[in-house]
Amino acid sequence: MKIRTALILCAGFGKRLNPLTQKIPKPLLKLNNKTMLENCINLIMKLGIKNILLNTFHLEKQIFEYTKKKKFKANIRIISDGKKILNTGGGLLNLINNSSDDNYIIFNPDTLWNEKYIYEINKMEKFYFSRKLNNILLTVNKKLSFDENFTGDFNLSKNLLNKKDNKDFIYIGCQILNKRLFEKNRLENFSISEIWNKLLVNNELNGFESTSKFYHLTNLKIFNKLKDL
Repeated sequence: MKIRTALILCAGFGKRLNPLTQKIPKPLLKLNNKTMLENCINLIMKLGIKNILLNTFHLEKQIFEYTKKKKFKANIRIISDGKKILNTGGGLLNLINNSSDDNYIIFNPDTLWNEKYIYEINKMEKFYFSRKLNNILLTVNKKLSFDENFTGDFNLSKNLLNKKDNKDFIYIGCQILNKRLFEKNRLENFSISEIWNKLLVNNELNGFESTSKFYHLTNLKIFNKLKDL
């Protein structure tokens, strides 16, 4: 891949998975004897990316200790949100401020990532650079979601996302963004959806379709179902 640095969002409270996440941060919950974070890091390394930045806030000491103990072969740096949680947008800006790259691939460890995504993500990255884009989101038709309660976030037409009509496509937790998108933002609590919404207004939010079955750690009910697979 051309992209040299991956960002992982690990700061959230994971309240929909209480009481589990009152004692364990959501990225460290296990499925198939592997943490969600390990699945995510393994995929990133298989994509050929060696530099990983991840943010922390809730139960952050456990994530520090976990990554130190696992001794991943990647170069992993942990950046704390600080005294107050920064949400997805502020958390990403804080990570970007700690790197000199221009383009980043960003992951949510809530998704059960696997090797099937490697081909799709490589294709998405080639599309991103060939079209000289500054953003692209990996999405899937909600029919492919293990959690049937997902209502969908967007429509996808000719690799452009919009929020009209049925919203058949779900953002699955992988995107590529250029740091210029954050130039007008201050380091504070804000959602990445604020940047997406500005792009949507100008018909400039890009999407790429995944055809893989989508498994997402949505809540306690889904977590228990996934454990039984």
